[in-house]
Amino acid sequence: MALQRFLTVGLMSGTSMDGIDAALVRTDGHGFVEPLGFIFTPYRRAFRDRLRAILGGVGDVQGVEEELTDLHAEAVASLLRVQEVEPAAVDLIGFHGHTILHAPDRRHTWQIGDGARLATATGIDVVHDFRTADVKAGGQGAPLVPLYHQALASDMDRPLAILNIGGVANITWLGEGPLDVVAFDTGPGNALIDDLVLSRTGEPYDDGGRIAGAGHVDDDMLARLLNHPYFAAKPPKSLDRDAWAKAAMSNLSTEDAAATLTAFTAETIIRALDHVPAKPKRWLICGGGRRNETLMWMLADRLDGVPVAPVDGQGWNGDALEAEAFAYLAVRSRLGLPLSLPGTTGVPEPMTGGRFSPRP
Repeated sequence: MALQRFLTVGLMSGTSMDGIDAALVRTDGHGFVEPLGFIFTPYRRAFRDRLRAILGGVGDVQGVEEELTDLHAEAVASLLRVQEVEPAAVDLIGFHGHTILHAPDRRHTWQIGDGARLATATGIDVVHDFRTADVKAGGQGAPLVPLYHQALASDMDRPLAILNIGGVANITWLGEGPLDVVAFDTGPGNALIDDLVLSRTGEPYDDGGRIAGAGHVDDDMLARLLNHPYFAAKPPKSLDRDAWAKAAMSNLSTEDAAATLTAFTAETIIRALDHVPAKPKRWLICGGGRRNETLMWMLADRLDGVPVAPVDGQGWNGDALEAEAFAYLAVRSRLGLPLSLPGTTGVPEPMTGGRFSPRP
């Protein structure tokens, strides 16, 4: 008997704080996934500054949460308008919100975003707060995208690594079996590079990796950055965006600092190989970091001939995967299916999650 298929919107505001990803997906929450459309809505600089100011759970969290929720409602309306879909035709929204604090060692994670407010604004049922149940059960609460990766890559040769380079970088390692999944945050992705470039130049990121490409890696600084217990720790493990917020680069030029931080991201990804069961046959890269040519070159150079390529070559949208994943996970939540596994977050057993806010 065919499984019910749901028309679902997935929403993601990532650690890079650049804006809202919104994706339209048809899925049964199992093996069927059909991405239908995607838009990106950038945050205005003033809102991004307000969002940055509440990281850690300080300041006007409620006010920013309301504004963030309303911006997500606008993103949903824009996506549906572009796709010529009426809200009444949509079964569900998967609303990740925005992480402002992630401390799984204290069994605490905090994603702002008001599910009931979004349901009221859009007239569509909402699933939100995806990570809390996992963290309260002793898991890391991240990453949550691996089960979506597994659904997308069902017919690909294994072992396979899918690497997302957002503000934080995370890997999904897929072996042969349905539970043969290992996932964890490898370390910083774009966040440190973005913050450096913003503070030095006023630009939000290193476009194409050109600034880093013009610099030289400071080996002493790189060694100090890598001398952190996180990288030797075995998974499951996950990071807060600002785990290295105080990385001191004041004695380096902008170019050399960007090159050093880019090398830091690359090297921490390479060190992830110490924690997977077997060397991947290929690496597929998603997230904004796949557009950083300097970072991609560093990865290819260090991976000794193993193919490294953006996921777009598979027909996937490398910008949309996380938003698509939360559309998929919203359906799984409503069906009571697992969102995380012991191998992905360290949760003791396969764990569902998410909170449901029905439309009025």
